[in-house]
Amino acid sequence: MRQWKRYGWVGLAAMVVAGCGDEKQPWWMENEPVRQEARLDAFSSCESLESFIEDTATKRMRAMLESSRPRGWWRGDGVPSIPNMGGQPENDGSGSPREPDDYTGTNNQVAGVHEADFVQNDGTNLFVLSGSRLYVHRSWPAEQLTLAATMDIEGWPREMLYDKERRRLVITSQVSDGRPGRPSVWGGGIGFGMVADCAGFNCGAQGGDTLKVTVVDVANLAAPQVARQLYLPGSYLSARRVDGAVRLVLSDDFRWPDDVRFYPEYSGELYEDKDRLDEAIDALIAKNEQLIRAQSLDQWIQSGRSVAADGKVTPLRRGCSDFYRPNASSGLGFVTVVSLDLDAPGEGNPPGHTSVVSAPGEVYASAESLYLAVSHWWWSQPANESDHTYLHKFDIREPGRATYVGSGSVQGSLVNQFAMDEYEGVLRVATTVTTMRDFGLGNTSGPPGGGANTVSRVVTLAEQGSGLKELGRSEDLAPGERIFSARFVGKKGYVVTFLQKDPLFTFDLSDPTHPRKVGALSIPGFSTYIHPLGDTHLLTFGEDRDLDGGWTSRALKVSLFDVSDLAHPKEAFTHRVGTLSSYSEALYEHKAFNFFPSKGLLAVPFMDWGQGSGDYWQGFTSELRVFRVDTATGITPLGAVSMNDMYQRANVNRWSGVWAPFVRRSVMADDYVYAISDAGVRAAKAPSLQTPVATTYFQPPVR
Repeated sequence: MRQWKRYGWVGLAAMVVAGCGDEKQPWWMENEPVRQEARLDAFSSCESLESFIEDTATKRMRAMLESSRPRGWWRGDGVPSIPNMGGQPENDGSGSPREPDDYTGTNNQVAGVHEADFVQNDGTNLFVLSGSRLYVHRSWPAEQLTLAATMDIEGWPREMLYDKERRRLVITSQVSDGRPGRPSVWGGGIGFGMVADCAGFNCGAQGGDTLKVTVVDVANLAAPQVARQLYLPGSYLSARRVDGAVRLVLSDDFRWPDDVRFYPEYSGELYEDKDRLDEAIDALIAKNEQLIRAQSLDQWIQSGRSVAADGKVTPLRRGCSDFYRPNASSGLGFVTVVSLDLDAPGEGNPPGHTSVVSAPGEVYASAESLYLAVSHWWWSQPANESDHTYLHKFDIREPGRATYVGSGSVQGSLVNQFAMDEYEGVLRVATTVTTMRDFGLGNTSGPPGGGANTVSRVVTLAEQGSGLKELGRSEDLAPGERIFSARFVGKKGYVVTFLQKDPLFTFDLSDPTHPRKVGALSIPGFSTYIHPLGDTHLLTFGEDRDLDGGWTSRALKVSLFDVSDLAHPKEAFTHRVGTLSSYSEALYEHKAFNFFPSKGLLAVPFMDWGQGSGDYWQGFTSELRVFRVDTATGITPLGAVSMNDMYQRANVNRWSGVWAPFVRRSVMADDYVYAISDAGVRAAKAPSLQTPVATTYFQPPVR
């Protein structure tokens, strides 16, 4: 999807134009140049902010309409018009049970930087978002797992953060707030927060133009209380918590005036007459520009609101100086870092806002810094030109504010947040650089009509002056392949690429000015997630494939790599899981991968469909697979906590794009494992996983 958005329909139009000869690209498809010296500039006034928004919107509007003009051939021989993409447990009198000696929480990339998820755990209490409800559990002892309370959450809940010390949950949900204007995803924004809802077979799009943040006091587990509510324009991207400081990253679209149109009103006669179509496009451009420039700043940038526990509503005003513009092409939209200090609640302490006029990107945070990585936006990536990513750094040491520090630029794109890591003031980035080949008809290299060359590398950057400057880069790796996973651990780095085999590359990063590849190991398949086990081993999860990269022998795979000798990494142990049709959310979501270091236990969600079974349910499996992992003895399957019955109990017509009953997460405490789905929670002891000790059930959403 990411590649389609970057090279898809606009790239198709470019190929058609280029394929008609050596005609120069029209002005409306001219790309803005890549900025090697990237930066963000604060707006000096509200007038300059409004002018920038309207100038940018007008340029994109004109470009889109110009693309609909008849050129070259016509009626089957011309350029097609481009459509609009327009806790402690309460004492019940019998004495509080002891807490477990150890337990797992959310799988965080950086120690001390907590990441949001729909499950939160503190060893004795378990919180789960399912459908439109919060389910609050007393989870310890495991045999006494009970549902203590439920709470309806407005809208479509996304993720939450939990602060055990302050006994606060920060829950995000997408709501429809009736904001004026018409959002458009064209150009890179994703602010509408669309989800699919097929509950009861009533398939349709549900969306929200506003992110609601609900702060819930769970000091009394049986009676959670809403402490504060925030309504923020945009949609949820990511969230982090360091102590009492919460960072919410939102994306919002440009909201066009309602009457703006991106194509002339359809008429058969109009589309038969080139001159009349040209005139209609000219008129529509003029009308649209008038509407765009007549819209006020308050309509382009809408305010949120805070609702106190007593119901008092306070508008959340944003200063124009809190907005930044990039000096590079970064797509349309707004990305905002909202800073919420849990130690300073109340209407007198509004959250801080820092916004960039840009499409969204990948988010990474250390304890002191937050980075936003945004791809350069092309009309169509030119031949012999490489893709680029802009990196924007924000200081988050102050709980109530994110302060812009500086920006940098790297060639290539990032696979996910694990492609970034900050260590001793140095940012390490793993990128895949895609260079487009010539689209001309005379091109004979690669597939018909052109193609792309790829290489991967590791780049180091550090703050110098007012920006992030490149310190060094590794050699180019694995031509023709892409990065599937990356991980940085102290002064070492690991990258997995894939085409037909799975090369694991190891890096010595002790000298930031000379990041150095020191070893490589090629094996079939690929890893999509890398989890460090100390300084000498890596535990990975991914897919096993044939040597030719095909699907005929596909299965899931858990591997243990010995990287004690960086120059000679070894796949010490591996274990295949499932069949050709097997699946796990841990393939793309690191929060579904749960490793319990003190017990050496690994738990991953697992689904599969048996081959040749005449009964669907007999062939179906939904369970939590558990393994014992030991660097000396390898990967030992311990069994599974099955939730097949929950899958059947829910019935297919209650499922939706935001609710499904298969296993998705897990937590562990001492020798107990908890399997979690949207349909409920089930606990079992590791030595006897097939015999659950307790189960709670959730209700499907009613829509």
